Amino acid sequence: MLKEKLKKIGPCLWELPKTAKPGMNVPAWLFLSEKLLKNLEEGAVEQVANIAFLPGIYKHSIALPDMHFGYGFPIGGVAALDYEQGGLSPGGIGFDINCGVRLLRTNLNEEEIKPKVKALLESIFRNVPSGVGRSGKIKLSTSQLDEVLTNGAKWAVENGYGLEKDLNHLEENGRMKQANPEKVSMNAKRRGAPQLGTLGAGNHFLEIQKVDKIFLPEVAKAFGIEKEGQITVMIHSGSRGLGHQVCTDYIKLLESKFRDLLKKLPDRELIYAPAGTKECDDYFSAMSCAANFAFTNRHMIMHWVRESFVKSLRMKLEDMELDLVYGLCHNIGKIEEHKINGEKRKVYIHRKGATRAFPAGHPEIPIDYQSVGQPVLLPGSMGSASYVLVGAKTAKETFYSTAHGAGRVMSRRGALKRFRGEKIKAALAQKGILVRAASWKVIAEEAPSVYKEIDEVAKVTENAGISKCVVRLVPLGVVKG
Repeated sequence: MLKEKLKKIGPCLWELPKTAKPGMNVPAWLFLSEKLLKNLEEGAVEQVANIAFLPGIYKHSIALPDMHFGYGFPIGGVAALDYEQGGLSPGGIGFDINCGVRLLRTNLNEEEIKPKVKALLESIFRNVPSGVGRSGKIKLSTSQLDEVLTNGAKWAVENGYGLEKDLNHLEENGRMKQANPEKVSMNAKRRGAPQLGTLGAGNHFLEIQKVDKIFLPEVAKAFGIEKEGQITVMIHSGSRGLGHQVCTDYIKLLESKFRDLLKKLPDRELIYAPAGTKECDDYFSAMSCAANFAFTNRHMIMHWVRESFVKSLRMKLEDMELDLVYGLCHNIGKIEEHKINGEKRKVYIHRKGATRAFPAGHPEIPIDYQSVGQPVLLPGSMGSASYVLVGAKTAKETFYSTAHGAGRVMSRRGALKRFRGEKIKAALAQKGILVRAASWKVIAEEAPSVYKEIDEVAKVTENAGISKCVVRLVPLGVVKG
C-alpha cells in the first residue's frame, strides 16, 4: 500500500519517496490534511506515483487538496515535463479540455436579489441550454467553427457575445494562440458544433451567490468585491463533446504510434507524445482549439446570463455593474517558464483539475491585478460555499498551481443509489438555496455530500502556502445541467 509509505514533511504536505515504487524519477508531493488523507483512495496515490515515471519530469509529481482518482492522472494532478526531453500526456490534461470557471461581480445586494432568485433561475435556465447532449441556440458552418477554434473568446465578442473589456480578465485573454483547426478531426467538430453555448451536465453549473465573508479586504477590493451580502455569479462549463473527442482521438493515435512507450509506463493511461515529435505539436494545437471552444462557450453563456439579469431585474447592465472578475482553466496544458534549481526552464505544464495561481507581479496576469496577484476561483458543491483566493509567491513548488474545487468523494453511480433528487432539492430549499436542473438524476449525482468539505480544502490550500483565501461565497440559487 503506497498510502502507508507517505511521510509528512510539512504542515499540509506529504511525500512519497521515489524509492516507494521502482521507476519513479522524482518523489510525489501530496498537499493534504490528516482529515483529507483519511478518506483518500489508494488508487489516487498510485496515480500520483505513476506520474513520476514520465520522462523529463521536474522536482516532483503533485497532487492538490481536492485530489481524487481520475484517468491517468488523478483529478488535482500537476506535472511539469521538460520542453525538450519530456512531452504531453492527454491523460494529464483530461477529456473535458479547459473545463473552467469564471466569476462575475455586481453592485447588487442580497435584499435586492433574494425575492427575484426564482425568476432569475427560470430565465437563465431558458436562456442557457443545459443537460446531456443539449444543442445550442446557434448554428455554425465548418468555417465558422474553425474561426471559433482559432480565436476563442475574441470570436464571441466580435459576434456580439460579451464585452471587449472581458478579454482582459481571462486566462490567456481567452485565446490559446497555438490553435490549429486542421489538427482537430471532423468527428470532433461534428460533436462540438451543435453544443457551442451550452452548459452541459454533471458538475457544470451556474450559480447566483452572495459574499459571506471577506478575509483580505484590500485584495477583495481590487477584485471589485467590497461588502458582505454583495451578489456574484459563478459559471462552470467546458469544451463539451469537442474536447472529449479531441482527447479520445489523440489517446488512440498515441497508443498506436508509440507502442514501445506503453511497455515502459506503469499505466497505459499515461501515454504521452514525446517532445519534438509531430504528434506532440499536433496534440498541443488540437488541445488549444478545444480550449478556445471552451473560452467561447463560457463567454456566450456569460452574455446570456447578463441578458437574464437585465430582463428579470428590469435594470440596465451598466447600472448593475455585472463585471467579470476573472475566468480561468481547470484542465489544460501550457508551455511555461519556471525557475528550477536556480535556472529558468521551459516546460509542458499539465494541470488536470488544477488552477493556475500566479502571484503579484507576474507578467501574465491582468494589469489591474498586478499589485495583488491572480484571482483563483475554488467552487464548492451546490449546497456549500465557494472561495475566491489569490496566487501566492510560495506556490512555486506547485509551479504556481492550486486546487480547482471541492473534489468528489463518491461516484455518480454511488450517489444515484444513495440519494433522490427530489429530497436533495427540498433540503437545499430549506437552507435558502433554490435549484433549477434539467433532471432529478443530475441533482442526485451532484448531492452536496458527494464532495469533500470545501472549507477544509480551502484551509489546506492556504496552510500549504499555495494560495490565500480572499472571499467566501455562498449560493442563493443554482442552475444544473
